[in-house]
Amino acid sequence: MFKHLFTPIEIGSMVVRNRIVMPPMHMGYGAMDGSVTERYRDYYEARAKGGVGLIITEACAVHPGRKYGVVPLALFDDDVIPSWKELADAVHRQGGKLAAQLMDPGPEAMKVLTGADPLGPSPVASRGIFRSMPRELSSSEIEAIVEDFGQAVRRAQQAGVDAVEIHAAHGYALVGSFMSPFFNKRTDAYGGSLERRAKILLDIIQSARDKVGPDFPIIVRIAGDERRTGGRTLQESQFVARILVDAGVDAIEVSGGTIPNVFWAVVAPSGTPLALNADFAHGIKEVVDIPVICVGRINTPRVAEFVLETGKTDMVSMGRALHADPELPNKAAQGNLDDIAPCIACNIGCIGTVVQGQLATCIVNPAAGREKEMALVPADEPKQVLVVGGGPAGLETARVAALRGHKVTVCEKEEKLGGQINIASVPPFMQEISQLIQYLSTQAEKAGVQVELGREVTPELIDERKPDVLVVATGATPLVPEGLEGTDKDNVVTAWEVLAGHEASLAGNVVIIGGGLVGCETADFLAQTTDNMGVAATHVTILEMQDRLALDGNSEARHLLMERLHEKRVEILLGAKAKEIVDGGVVYTKDGQEVSVQGAEYIILATGAKSGDNLSAAIKDKVPEVHVIGDARHPATALQATADAAAIGREI
Repeated sequence: MFKHLFTPIEIGSMVVRNRIVMPPMHMGYGAMDGSVTERYRDYYEARAKGGVGLIITEACAVHPGRKYGVVPLALFDDDVIPSWKELADAVHRQGGKLAAQLMDPGPEAMKVLTGADPLGPSPVASRGIFRSMPRELSSSEIEAIVEDFGQAVRRAQQAGVDAVEIHAAHGYALVGSFMSPFFNKRTDAYGGSLERRAKILLDIIQSARDKVGPDFPIIVRIAGDERRTGGRTLQESQFVARILVDAGVDAIEVSGGTIPNVFWAVVAPSGTPLALNADFAHGIKEVVDIPVICVGRINTPRVAEFVLETGKTDMVSMGRALHADPELPNKAAQGNLDDIAPCIACNIGCIGTVVQGQLATCIVNPAAGREKEMALVPADEPKQVLVVGGGPAGLETARVAALRGHKVTVCEKEEKLGGQINIASVPPFMQEISQLIQYLSTQAEKAGVQVELGREVTPELIDERKPDVLVVATGATPLVPEGLEGTDKDNVVTAWEVLAGHEASLAGNVVIIGGGLVGCETADFLAQTTDNMGVAATHVTILEMQDRLALDGNSEARHLLMERLHEKRVEILLGAKAKEIVDGGVVYTKDGQEVSVQGAEYIILATGAKSGDNLSAAIKDKVPEVHVIGDARHPATALQATADAAAIGREI
């Protein structure tokens, strides 16, 4: 089935057992001194044990005064070498190879967090969240930075790491900014032409070679195409790739996009093209004779095999997929594809938490980053466990509890499993989320969980079943705001009802009250313009109290969602607080003035959610052990729901 995926390959002097790469992903598991913590070691060792061929660690700082993030990995001091050796030994014990990615933040130093001054090729402002004006580096400072990189490569080799990767992609950070015509306005030896902009990278490679010799593998990550007007094109990247081969690089990892302008292409969310950089990788592969690694939305073994089989690339980076399931390679090799925990490309646990300064986790795999502490241990005493609700929280609890030896039954009052995922997967580009339910229901069944559909749990049923443990995972229900007059009108429905198939989706003009993620995704689902005469037009108006939309969504998906809303000509009224629903419209206040929007056939409420627990209080004396989890406890996110479930499943 996977004759290409599990074929060994050589990167310089390094032999990798298969074509699967764990690319750099920022986790936030580090220490202030930059050493490899036990948490990092456990995380990477789990992926090596799971069968990945090559692990490239998250970006490592090369100087203590220039960190990317508060607690990144680092190779800026000989004192960190022992911890890196422990990591290398752990990965090697499991048959994997280890590379360290090296990156200097440069213009993206985020001084407000790290205290490091932004530095760059030219004083051109970074337009990211942490807006900053970098100071232009002198030639002598550049030479010192080149030496920092060279020493970091030397330390990696000394620690027993198998290779290094130099981060030169996405037009940001130091090397990438020198490579970018947007940031590099220099007129000396480090700017002007494409070759001169690449000089700092070539100098780093030479500095490394001087210290570690010709046989230590060096990989470089570049963007095959920067995906922005005026950015570096594929043809220019092909030219750069040829220069890198001449400089002695052993492999090239090909990404795409720039940060922050095209961040969605760097960590592409649900609904974006699979293997979106494969054509760029193929373009690089056509002009070099060293291995090419393709990264970006290669999320299943079959997709990975396809891009290898069609000659697009030599190796595949599967970062978020391996984050979701460290055993993906072994399961694929054994043909157990249904057992692979799927990456649903939500970017919530692996990206969203990290940019908020939290530790990386995963909706599908709450044990990510906590591999040892969340290892499944058999229960001391098997119990009868009744789980009320077949959404993600209920199914995850049931799966974990059953694997630990409990006898588990899930009762779901609807005729299908999934809970809110069934409606969350309806808006455009959100269908991948449904894989979460497919996976959890399959794994629960394999673990021996009994599922009863169309079964509502009542106090009488509990008297009959007499469970030892009751888990209430009944989710949430739509919140109808108090004080909003007219919500009882016949043409007022909730966004949940619309996404579940209500006839309001046939209307030609609707108003959505609430511009959070649910409201915006509902608008995306409904809105149609009159440009196509064969399509019935639907005009959508969103009323939102805040000054921005979808603030509860992740930035990558939100970027694309906003583009679609504008393309579909959704009318957006910000700073607008709904006061009353009237016939054919809504009265709202804005800037102290009372205004109205008219002509609506339906008013759709997307105003939040409330707990759907109507059971726990009624049965508190009937069951020895009761747990209320997920949205039934308090409305939150799917990430919190599965985290709650994973914890309770291990606690029972």
